[in-house]
Amino acid sequence: MNQQVIVAGGGIGGLACALALARSGVSTVLLEQAAAFGEVGAGLQLGPNATRVLADWGLSDALQACAAFPEALHVRDAHRGADLGQLRLGAMAIARHGQPYATLHRADLHSLLLAAVQEHGLTELRLDTRLASFSESPDGVAATLHDSSTLTGAALLGCDGLWSRVRSQLLGPQPVRASGHLAYRGMVRTADLPVALRANVVTAWLGPRMHVVHYPVRGGEWMNVVAVVHGVLGQGHGGEPGSDPQAWTHEARAADLQRALGPACTDLMAMIDAVPPWALWALNDRPAMGGAQEQAQGRVALVGDAAHPLRPYLAQGAAMAIEDAWTLGRILKPARARDNWPKALALFADTRWQRNARVQQHSQRNGRIFHATGLVRWGRDTAMRWLGERLLDNPWLYDGPPEPAQDPTLSPHAKRKT
Repeated sequence: MNQQVIVAGGGIGGLACALALARSGVSTVLLEQAAAFGEVGAGLQLGPNATRVLADWGLSDALQACAAFPEALHVRDAHRGADLGQLRLGAMAIARHGQPYATLHRADLHSLLLAAVQEHGLTELRLDTRLASFSESPDGVAATLHDSSTLTGAALLGCDGLWSRVRSQLLGPQPVRASGHLAYRGMVRTADLPVALRANVVTAWLGPRMHVVHYPVRGGEWMNVVAVVHGVLGQGHGGEPGSDPQAWTHEARAADLQRALGPACTDLMAMIDAVPPWALWALNDRPAMGGAQEQAQGRVALVGDAAHPLRPYLAQGAAMAIEDAWTLGRILKPARARDNWPKALALFADTRWQRNARVQQHSQRNGRIFHATGLVRWGRDTAMRWLGERLLDNPWLYDGPPEPAQDPTLSPHAKRKT
């Protein structure tokens, strides 16, 4: 059986896995169903836990060339415009957590990882190729592709996102969960904004049943804007009734967004009005992970959204996929770890699933807090004013990822069984 690893999916998680494995001397064949590499979407945030991994991979300079590094997170009331709290980032993030807090365009992160994968040269990239099914034997995994051809490998990594085919076969058909939230996404040149809105900060506007986040990307030349509101596609929010639920983007109308935001303050409306086109995404997820078996079984593992899709209320979707990849690379660093793929992937799952579940739970909780009404909203605002940075910082998260536990049977110093 071929000792290469099959990676299904060429997004951020798939490229991160290919890079992590290449750095550990493991060759991969990466399957991407699109005809060309690229990323949909707009911006993303990388906390110190994710930039720590990129630094370990030698990518700090590449990140510096394409990202922005905000000085602070400002939380404001979407209706009144009042300041609710702030968290210092910039130099303070480095002082607290040892690494910077970065914001960047999703396509720039994807390009950065793709270039690193190509530089290492241990990954075969196959475009316009989709995994249809797989079978596992004691010696490896056989993947059947969309054209009925087959491919063999020592293991299979499902990095194929929320609607993962690998997950469906590994865990059985489990419908995704509609959140009832919609994300309007757009970008605007910073130079086209009013001066008061050009600051190098992440700003989160909180209001009843909605919130808006904007932050700089591409070295500060652009501002990424995301507005999340309650609603359903085709019912007052773009799209068409019966639209493909797996489609990433749908038609968006600025008037629908403005109506959903309600009586927004002057600064927020100036930002909304400045964005020329909007794209509309329906936000879906799954319940938080319930055990290691949802991350890996036998010679098959799930990575990123295929295992633990996240709502965007903790800004950790890309970071958790990157952490997954880094952890797997660390486990596979000793050559002997590749002699027992089921054990290596079991250690990976044991290391990752509880942290991933915690992030999923915190993301869901943050969504309820961000969109709170009535007394809960009042309590949130009061707590933020009194506790400030202690409430907004997340040391348990930003000081990660945790090192995988040591398994002596996978150690380079372990005695081989006879």
